[in-house]
Parts: sequence; structure tokens; C-alpha cells
Amino acid sequence: MKNMIAIYRREVGAYFVAPIAYAVTGIFLLIAGFFFYYILNGVARQSMMQFNGPSGMDVPSLVAREFFGSMSTIIVFMIPMLTMGIYSEDRKRGTMELLMTSPVSEFQIVTGKFLAALTLFAAMLAPTFIYQVAMGIFSDPGLPWRVILCGYLGIFLLGAALVAIGAFISSLTESQIIAGIATFAVFILLLVLNIVVRESSTTLGEIVGYLSLVGHSEDFAHGVIDTANVVFYCSLVTVALFLTLRSLDSMRWRNA
Repeated sequence: MKNMIAIYRREVGAYFVAPIAYAVTGIFLLIAGFFFYYILNGVARQSMMQFNGPSGMDVPSLVAREFFGSMSTIIVFMIPMLTMGIYSEDRKRGTMELLMTSPVSEFQIVTGKFLAALTLFAAMLAPTFIYQVAMGIFSDPGLPWRVILCGYLGIFLLGAALVAIGAFISSLTESQIIAGIATFAVFILLLVLNIVVRESSTTLGEIVGYLSLVGHSEDFAHGVIDTANVVFYCSLVTVALFLTLRSLDSMRWRNA
């Protein structure tokens, strides 16, 4: 446990010292802020134009649902930049070999690095809550807390799955560029599959649709916590971390 915490603290410290974390966070918040303003402005206009005045439309709920739907797509593009160096940078510098020969298990390495990357993602996501609070101050009715909290839970679980997948891909190469491009390509493929099979009624379409990462976050954006969706994301994280564990184990054997 102490070794895992030590790795976690080392990785978190490295993230918040490197400029890449601040650059990615800044870009993410800028894009998220633009989408929030665009969605809020559009829903507010629609509410005012209906019947030439306020229509009683629940603007905060509609904005929150649209916003979380957009967020699920935004993080698909942003997370590869967070995960591309989790293992590839250590392999390039040779520090991965030091970790593998130290009295630290592969499980502790994988868990510590994953939790550190997930912490950075949570820190990147947290400031967007300010957008919701600002909307709640000036809106009537107030904030739809169930929709907002469920929406953030869904985005966090989706982000955890993407981080785990990105970490696994990073463990396969020494190049951050290759890791980033490969992770981005996999995420885009998963996103496209979700769009392609959305209207499909075939058995294959249903199977592929079930494997869609973004599709499972849609219920959360509507304030619904489906146990099946939670289990799906947790299972995907477990599988991705297991594959990463096997990747590090093979690396240890190659270096033996």
C-alpha cells in the first residue's frame, strides 16, 4: 500500500509540475466553456421565442443534458494527451526499468499511475461545475441537482474507462507520439461506431452499440443511474488495467 501511494504521489507531482497538464486543462476548460455558453444561449433563445415570451421551459435541465452530451465527446479528444506519457515516457527515459527492478509489484505500479491520471482528469473536470452554479444563480427554476450530479458521475466513469484504455496503449510503446495517435485513433473508432450503430436494429448493431463507451453515458446525462452502465464502465476499467498489468509483466520478463 505504501509503495502504491508513493508511486501515486510521484506521478501526481510530475503531472502538476509539467506544463502539459496546465495546457490540456486550459484548452479543455476553454472548449467546455464555449460549448456551455453556446448551449445555454441556444436553449434560452428557444425558451424566449416560444409563444413570444418565457414558456416555462426547464432551461437548466435542458442545458445540463446537452452540456454533458457534449462533454462526453470533448474528453474523447482530450484524454489521449493526458495518457500518452503514462508509461511511454518512463520507458524512453529508462526509469521504467528502475521501477520494474525495485521492490514494487506491477499491480502497485499500474494502480498508482492509473489513480494519478484519474486525479488529474478529476481536477480538470472540477472547474466546469462553476458553469452550473453560475447558471443556477440566474435561472428559475434552480439547478436540477439530480441531473447534474448524475451527469458528472457518468462523465467521470467514462473518463476512467478512457484513462485505463489510454494507459494500456501507452504501455505498449516508448514513443509518446505513437501512444497519443494510437489512443486517439481507438477513441475516434469507438465514437464513430456509436454513431453508425445508433439507428441499427440488427443483432450485430446491438452488440456493437452495447460496447459503445459514449452511449453508456447518455442515461447519466438524463439523471438516470443504471446499474448496468456502472458495471460496464467498472468492468472496462478492470479489463484495461489487467491488460496493462500483463504488458508490464511481459516487459519484466524481456528485461530479465
